[in-house]
Amino acid sequence: MKAKYMLVASLLVSSSVWAADDTAENPVTEQGVVKVEWQDPSNFRDIRSSSEIQSRFEKRTFEQLTKNLDKEASKILKPEQKLEMVVTDLDLAGDVRPTFGATVNDLRVVKDIYPPRITFSYKILEGDKVIMAGNEKLTDMGFMYSINKMNDKPYRYENALLTGWLKDTIKPKL
Repeated sequence: MKAKYMLVASLLVSSSVWAADDTAENPVTEQGVVKVEWQDPSNFRDIRSSSEIQSRFEKRTFEQLTKNLDKEASKILKPEQKLEMVVTDLDLAGDVRPTFGATVNDLRVVKDIYPPRITFSYKILEGDKVIMAGNEKLTDMGFMYSINKMNDKPYRYENALLTGWLKDTIKPKL
């Protein structure tokens, strides 16, 4: 009888460890000339993981997007300038669909009816001085047709959306 209680207690403890969420409420990623605050990711439109722990997926997603944004922003910004963003909504390209037991993981189905979207405010700083600021709500309805199909990099649609914004909006104003 005592073994039964121990088994139940150990199951409860182990399940609570798996359920623990180690993400910060507003995670911040920073790389080179870019700093991004991801404001309340639990309310983002679609940042669902299809195959891994949600908190790890979010962390990896935020880091990858920030890394690519830094790569592209470094080409546009002057050495003493910095881009700071506060992302309030993110909708990854595609939609996560359950497989109903066909596989262990759900699948992210990418179709043109599920475009990437991102809503954020930004400011470009030169030292401590704000030289440009604004709010953006980006969507790429033609994302399936405007990118190289052979590109298999993660978050290629979202990266293309942000890169296009940098080149079309930020670069001409600087």
